[in-house]
Order: sequence, then C-alpha cells, then structure tokens
Amino acid sequence: MTKPKDASSDTLPATDRSLPIALIRARETVMAPIREMLSETGITEQQWRVLRVLSEGGTLDATEVADRASLLLPSLTRIVRSLSDRGYVTRTRDHGDRRRQMLAITPTGQQVIDDNLDEALRIAQRIRATLGENNYEKLLDLLGALHTFK
Repeated sequence: MTKPKDASSDTLPATDRSLPIALIRARETVMAPIREMLSETGITEQQWRVLRVLSEGGTLDATEVADRASLLLPSLTRIVRSLSDRGYVTRTRDHGDRRRQMLAITPTGQQVIDDNLDEALRIAQRIRATLGENNYEKLLDLLGALHTFK
C-alpha cells in the first residue's frame, strides 16, 4: 500500500483522488438515471440537453445552443438535423446575418420535456437529498469556477 503524497508532491495523485477520474465517476452516477429516463423516449442525452436549452432559452443561435449544451458545433449540427427531422426543433436563418442559424423548440419538442418533467425533477431531488442543499449548491459553484480553467 502506498502512502498518500502531500499536495506539493511531484507525483500524480492516487486514482481515488484524481479530479478527472472523480468527475467522470460523478458524471456517470448522475447520468445513469437520466439515461434510463430517456431510454423510453428515443432521445439521447445530447438531444435532451439541446431541447432543455431551447426550452429554457427560447430562440437561440446555434453557437449559443452549443455553448449552453456543452456540445461541439459539428455535433450540434448533426443533433439538430435529427431533432428537426422529428419535428422537435425548427431551424431558420437570421434575417440580419444569413450565416447564423436560429434554433427554436417546437410544441412537439416541448412535449418531450413536459412528459419527462416529473421524473427529471425526482432525479434532481434525489441528487440534492444525497448531497444536502448546501453541498449541492457549493458543488455547482465549484464546477462553475472550473469552467473558467483553460
């Protein structure tokens, strides 16, 4: 058994104290019940994020949706094509700048959100209850602070 190294050590932390691994584990723990919820809808987690962003933000340009949904623009293009084909989102060109694509959720897309709202709220409540309200909010603040790291 190796003894833990202090923070000033020049060796990598043990994997159980590795931030990247801890974040991946946490993501998988949080996403498992969401994936289960979505399995019955035929919607992927990435498509769900796009629908959530548009439901919350209204009509947005594609770059803004990609940023808010944590997607690369080429991935968003493919996802939006699929959502558009299914009637969940609309795509229009911005009148002022024809290069900008504007995206909006349709009533059918909003129905997907509405149909899963109760389960999504239950999942969120279980996570909050597990962490406690203060730790939950602190975790979101800390993760938000990491977003500025580049």
